[in-house]
Parts: sequence; C-alpha cells; structure tokens
Amino acid sequence: MALYKTILFSFLTIFTSCNGQEKSNTLKDPNTSKPGPTVIKNFKAVAVAPDFDTTLVSQYIRSIFQDSKGNLWFGTIGEGVVRYDGKTLTYFSNPDGFINNTVYAINEDKNGNLWFGTDQGVYKYDGKTFRNYNQKDGLSHIDISRKGILVDKSGTIWVGTHRGVFRYDPSADSIGGQSFSLFQQLPPINVAGIMEDKSGNIWFASSNNGVYRFDPSATLRASGKTITNMAEKEGLGENYAGGMAQDKAGNMWFTMKNGICKYDGQTLTEYSPNDGLGGTEFWGLYIEQSGIIWVTARGSTTRFDPSIPLPNPKAFTVFTEADGLNCCVQSMYQDKSGNMWWGTGQGLYRFDGNRFYQVKQNGPW
Repeated sequence: MALYKTILFSFLTIFTSCNGQEKSNTLKDPNTSKPGPTVIKNFKAVAVAPDFDTTLVSQYIRSIFQDSKGNLWFGTIGEGVVRYDGKTLTYFSNPDGFINNTVYAINEDKNGNLWFGTDQGVYKYDGKTFRNYNQKDGLSHIDISRKGILVDKSGTIWVGTHRGVFRYDPSADSIGGQSFSLFQQLPPINVAGIMEDKSGNIWFASSNNGVYRFDPSATLRASGKTITNMAEKEGLGENYAGGMAQDKAGNMWFTMKNGICKYDGQTLTEYSPNDGLGGTEFWGLYIEQSGIIWVTARGSTTRFDPSIPLPNPKAFTVFTEADGLNCCVQSMYQDKSGNMWWGTGQGLYRFDGNRFYQVKQNGPW
C-alpha cells in the first residue's frame, strides 16, 4: 500500500508541491545516539513557507491516541494521520483512501477498528483500508469536533459535530443502510468534547451552552429524565465548556473561559488565575493517572495538584514558552507507560519533569 505525506503550509502563504519518489529515511536521535524511527513518505515540497520546519512530526497536532496494540497516532492539520509503532513513522494521506488531511479526533472500537474525525466526516480504518462516512451515511453535519469521538463501555460509537451528536449503527451499516443517526435528545449544540464517566453517564461539552449529561439508565427509573444541562444559570461560568475529565474520586472537571470548574455532583467550585492558574482564555484540561491536572490557556500551561489545600502557591506550577512549550497547545494525552504528550501549533512535545522538549521525526522519543 502506497503511503503518502503532504506538507502543511501557513494558510497565508502561497505554495506549490509535487510528488516525489517513495523513500524511507532512518534518522539518528541526536540526544541518545540511538537510531531514530524510519520515516515513510513519498511527497515532497518544492516551495515552503520560510518558517516551516520539515523535521517536525507535523506542524499542527490536534489529536493524540494510543491503540490497543501500543501504536501512537497523531492527528494533524494538513498531513493526515501519523502512526508511530516504535520503529516507524507512517504518514497516511490521500492515495491510501484517507482523502481528508485534517484529523481532530481518534478512537478505537471493540473490534480494533480505528475511527478518525475530520471536517469531511469520519473514517474507519480496519488496518488495511479506510472508509469514509459522510452525509450519504446519515451524518448531516460532517465537521467533527476535537475530542468528538467516543466509544462507550457498551461499544456504542458517538460522534460530535458543530451541529449536534450522532450515533453509529453497525447493523444498518452491514446491510447498506444509513450508518449514523442524529441523537435527538440533545439540541443542535456545537460539541467541544464527549466522554463517559465511571457510572456510565455520557457527557457532552459544548462551546455555547455548558455541558449536558445523558443518563442511559434514567429510562428505567420513575423520573425518566435522561438529559441534564448545566450552564451559566447553574453556575458553570459563561455557558462555555471545552476541556472535560473525571478524577479518581468521581469529580467532574470542566474548563471555562475564565478558569476551570470542579463538580462533585452537587456543588460547582471554580478556580481562576486568582487562585494560581496561568494564562487567559482557558482551552484544555487533562487529568493524569496520578491525579495531576494539566490546564492549557492562552500564554501558558498549568500543572495543578488538587491534593494540596488552597490557598497554596505550591498547588500550581505555571509553564510558559520560556519553559520550552509553545503556547498553542491543541491536544494532551497520557500513554499506557505514563508518558505525557502535548500536540501544539509548533509540533509534538514531551515533559521530562522540569521542562518540555520537542519531539521531532528523529526524536528524542
């Protein structure tokens, strides 16, 4: 199977490109002197933007995921999806059947198929071929949002778009019917993330009306109320929710425009720059296995230890560009070995406990 890589340029820059011969380059990791991964690509640029670094894994990394086989996948803007198996960096793009080159969300179903959310619908990859699902398959809105694909504990696949949520029906797909249907219990929200909590509730973060919780078991109870919305009138900031996660104690955490919020099932507790968070206009939130909370914002990334009672400045460590990390964090992910990864507007990053370092095609991985 031919494997292709396209090069992303600034949208303000006029560029041209042409196909080159397929080649595999084995690079050296300058930090460890060990061989870097083999890079498989056969598309090269003949004119590049002056500030474009062709040694990066990709300029913009919007999503990161590790599959059941241990492979890391990086969803990019303009360069398709990249797989790292520990030995090889493989770039999947147009002629592989993966027509869209921008990937916002990645997940894996119970059969081992990989699902990729793009602005042209979703793709299913069975390890050999890609299949695209779009309007003809029931996705009336095909612009999939970041963190917009969830495979819940029952195996149901949820897809969030900028105009509502859809569910995948494998039975209909197997007979050529419409594979996706609109989840009509929700309004046409602009989805900013989907997750399942420990109790089996499905949470939908929106960019315009707070968060929604779907309780599948509520239909079995007398109340029958399956959808609950928390927005500004309930105290969740400014009707905005971006990052979303659950800690070991069962608390839900959300980002708001002016900070983050903890919800213990009854009370909402807000944390802002006045408490020690760095930056403004908060975007992402990720909880490590250790319980450490990472919060990204314009101008900084904050490491927050919620086990330290507040007020206490030791609870917050604020990192800026001076600490090695580009300000525009677009994705965070912890792999099965406990390593934290950051996708930014300036490539891929890791954290050594004190500083962030950039991971390029040749490492250090």
